Amino acid sequence: MIYTVECSFADPNSEAEWNDFYSLEKLPALISVTGFHTSQRFRAISDGCPVYLAIHTIDGLDVLTGDEYRQKGGGNFARWQQHITDWHRNLYSDIGLAPAVSADELLVLCTSGPDPLIQMGLEPLVMQAVALEKFPAHRWLAKLPRRNAQRVANLEGLYFYAPITEQLASARGVSTEQEK
Repeated sequence: MIYTVECSFADPNSEAEWNDFYSLEKLPALISVTGFHTSQRFRAISDGCPVYLAIHTIDGLDVLTGDEYRQKGGGNFARWQQHITDWHRNLYSDIGLAPAVSADELLVLCTSGPDPLIQMGLEPLVMQAVALEKFPAHRWLAKLPRRNAQRVANLEGLYFYAPITEQLASARGVSTEQEK
């Protein structure tokens, strides 16, 4: 399943320190939690959406409600909480592992359907919200080579994100339904 966390950050004086904390401490802590398989952070380069996006591949909602998540990965935001705005969390249906987005690519998200992404020559993955906020109910995501971003940057309903980090992957691998 795909777990997304989106937010903006309202204090420019501590934003760099917060980004270091999130990228260098928070993501490695999350990926150490049993049931987390991949984690990657992004920054929006388009308007109309929260500035930051983290996409994780996890086994399911029970991972987020377990003690290990609370102890290792969840809730370490007390110092930053007052500055976090426009915060949203969603759990989406299984699309396999979240795609790793490299430095020469952008992540594109769309809520209006796959057609804009298909017209761009991309292969969208559809995600259906199944838990947490459940909004938007559907999202389509795809990877776009950065060299193509200029010609599609102003398409309405598309949100573009540049990777802040490389995708982290758990050494444990992904369990199958038979192993659960």
